[in-house]
Amino acid sequence: MAADKIFVAGHRGMVGSAICRALSSRGAGDIIVRAHAELDLTDQGAVREFFREERPTQAYLAAAKVGGIFANNSFPADFIYSNLMIETNVIHEAWASGVKRLLFLGSSCIYPKFADQPMKEEALLTGQLEPTNEPYALAKIAGIKLCESYNRQYGVDYRSIMPTNLYGRGDNYHPDHSHVVPALIRRIYEAKLNGSENVTIWGTGTPQREFLNVDDMAEASVFVMNMPKAQYDSLTEPMRSHLNAGFGSDVSIRDLAELIKKIIGFEGSLIFDSSKPDGTPRKLLDSSRLRSAGWGPKIGLEDGLRLAYQDFLSAHTS
Repeated sequence: MAADKIFVAGHRGMVGSAICRALSSRGAGDIIVRAHAELDLTDQGAVREFFREERPTQAYLAAAKVGGIFANNSFPADFIYSNLMIETNVIHEAWASGVKRLLFLGSSCIYPKFADQPMKEEALLTGQLEPTNEPYALAKIAGIKLCESYNRQYGVDYRSIMPTNLYGRGDNYHPDHSHVVPALIRRIYEAKLNGSENVTIWGTGTPQREFLNVDDMAEASVFVMNMPKAQYDSLTEPMRSHLNAGFGSDVSIRDLAELIKKIIGFEGSLIFDSSKPDGTPRKLLDSSRLRSAGWGPKIGLEDGLRLAYQDFLSAHTS
């Protein structure tokens, strides 16, 4: 049997690059990647031509426009448009070119703002979303439903996995558009570098968040992609076909910031600006379905944050 020809969409992103590392470590078949300059995934014609020429047998859809609360609040149209276009083009053209198995990577923000904790897969579409990232969340829900619809109509095997908050190697440390872990690493590092007496952090510090290292997420992605179909089907339903992938416990933003402060060695104070939004009060995934299949995280939070800080130092400082 010929080796799989595997397309990883979004290979330069944090998740996509980790998936490429996980595949390479296994000696996976032909891994196909394209930079944005080579293939704009929001361009249907370009995506169609790519799939017709390359004919991959598997596809990991890790490409997305992502950002933290500030970015989602500031550019809602960009987030919903770009993500809907990427998902629609990749999933449809994968089907049209004969891709039998695809893995779509979503986000824990698909669940209602006040969903019961920990959040089970069944919580999807049971309540209102968090307003600050509703456009992004709706696009991710659409991606799940695209996979389900193509499965039901065409008999393909398109799967979805919902990661909790991710961090680690290859993260985005933009001062305004990054997620909470890289934002805190950069802000606290710069405060230490500049000899600042304090660091101001958005919100009250009370929200609880779950964090999973991106290399653990990549392992979960490859695990789910290669799970026998009968096993995947036994864990999911035709119209609730996604699986959660989380660390299993959460931490307050205040405690997270204090841990990062300790790792970096910043001696100043942390000030929490309660006039800024907190977002969802708590986000903890119930990952028991995926764990029952044999996957589990291996990187603890403090160890993972130390690795992330070293990655930040090597990639963003001289």
